[in-house]
Amino acid sequence: MRILLLLATVLTSSTVTAAERPNILYIMSDDHAAHAISAYRSRLAEIAPTPNIDRLAREGALFSNAFCTNSICSPSRACVLTGQYNHINGAFDLAGEVEPGKQMLAIQMRQAGYQTAMIGKWHLKAEPADFDYYCVLPGQGEYHNPTFCVRGDKPWGKNTIKFDGKHVTDAITDLTLNWLKDEWDQDSPFFLMHHYKAPHDYFDNAPRYESYLAGVDIPEPDTLWKRDAKFGSIATRGADDELIPHIGTSIGSRNPRRSYLLDLPKMYPAEFPENYDAADYSDEENTRLAYNAYLRKFLRCVKGIDDNLGRLFQHLEDTGQLDNTVIIYTGDQGFMLGEHDYQDKRWMYDESQRMPFLVRYPKTVKAGQRVDTIVENVDYGPTMLDFAGAETPDSVQGRSFKSLLESGREPDDWKQEAYYRYWMHMAHHDNPAHVGIRTKTHKLIYYYGCNYDGGYQTPPGWELYDLVNDPHETRNLFHEPAQAELVADLKQRLAETRKRVGDDGSHFPECEAIVQEFWDYDEAGQAKAREISHQYLKRRLSELKAGKNSIQTWKGRFEE
Repeated sequence: MRILLLLATVLTSSTVTAAERPNILYIMSDDHAAHAISAYRSRLAEIAPTPNIDRLAREGALFSNAFCTNSICSPSRACVLTGQYNHINGAFDLAGEVEPGKQMLAIQMRQAGYQTAMIGKWHLKAEPADFDYYCVLPGQGEYHNPTFCVRGDKPWGKNTIKFDGKHVTDAITDLTLNWLKDEWDQDSPFFLMHHYKAPHDYFDNAPRYESYLAGVDIPEPDTLWKRDAKFGSIATRGADDELIPHIGTSIGSRNPRRSYLLDLPKMYPAEFPENYDAADYSDEENTRLAYNAYLRKFLRCVKGIDDNLGRLFQHLEDTGQLDNTVIIYTGDQGFMLGEHDYQDKRWMYDESQRMPFLVRYPKTVKAGQRVDTIVENVDYGPTMLDFAGAETPDSVQGRSFKSLLESGREPDDWKQEAYYRYWMHMAHHDNPAHVGIRTKTHKLIYYYGCNYDGGYQTPPGWELYDLVNDPHETRNLFHEPAQAELVADLKQRLAETRKRVGDDGSHFPECEAIVQEFWDYDEAGQAKAREISHQYLKRRLSELKAGKNSIQTWKGRFEE
């Protein structure tokens, strides 16, 4: 009898513990910049509010210093899923994948008794087989009439379902609602990764949003027009500014190879004057037309996400699960919304490196927090595992910040640098490869400017920004004598951070040789950088003359 009573006590205790564990809903949009969420109080806040996302900030916590370690889709997703930096998980670029058996977050949640699901954009090549359920877009997926891959008898990628007449944002929300209603057994908590495709470039909203912001002039960033003479470096401008047209794709006509001015009039003619011909307008007028077309389509996609989150949150509220669910909203990286006349992401500039990150869990997370602690996407997985009471494997490099959310206090031993490395040198959007650190007050960027094999060089250069006095990163202070001591300190911290995260250069030795060659950046190094700039300009002009649309030969390796 005593044994039976003891067993009953243990079972009852276990049941109570399981019932008290929260559901975890991880929502991630693609390319949704923090400054396109009104809770972040940017220039777009009044004109394009996001009330449902803002609710998470109002009733939970908003992070102002959440950063990706590599601002591109597949690598960022791999960091979240594995808790590892890209040089460890192997997802350096858009060819990155995380094989079944290595999808850490899904595996650990299942072992902890969670029912797991992955719905929406996956973009990690291999099958998400470590989840109990998945319904994911193949590759980037389509905005309209989307097809999804599901588990089935055929090989991975061949079992599909299609949503004719649906916009992808609506379809992903429908799938999640159906899973919650029909698939989740409710005997165990759920871990659900709900990933939107929107607002990924090239953005295309549901038809019902075509009137939203129609004819409205979207507030512009000052840096769209004003390229301060101190902005950037030889790495992004070239010697004597000779590479300004060729580094970073543009909104207006600056980049002759790829710009929104070239692309959008054909894609979205309704956003331009009738019978539009760029030759009839000035450079400023053309840039403004392209910028407004770009932002309207982007913000219409964001509006679709916010409205659909309203549906999702309402379901959780109606079923009594809202307050028992840790809800996280983020993006896979930031996005340049015209700043510095750049499009896309990839850059280490804040608009691209910063991720939106908002958390609501009223049982332990105090409402209305605005947190400036530096967190990285490698920290998201261990934080969710901590909320679940699940084990975090030794392979994980990130660290849980659950205690910070619950106490409001940053641990004394918390990291003070976010690490960043972009590897896809001059692919798609003409961004040089670079590495750097971001602190709460400063940013140091090192454009080493070569591919994995140390080739296809662009001029190496360094940039330093004072984020307190220059939050929009317009003045590079690296070469100012008064900053020499700060430069030396930050370079040392960068070297130490590389060592801490295990980026020791062994992955691509030829690339690391270039990194080290220009690390000191003495007079000889700077002279060589100028020569590399001249050589690259000749190559670039030759490529443009030959009609090459992609500067490096990336086709077959990377899906844009």
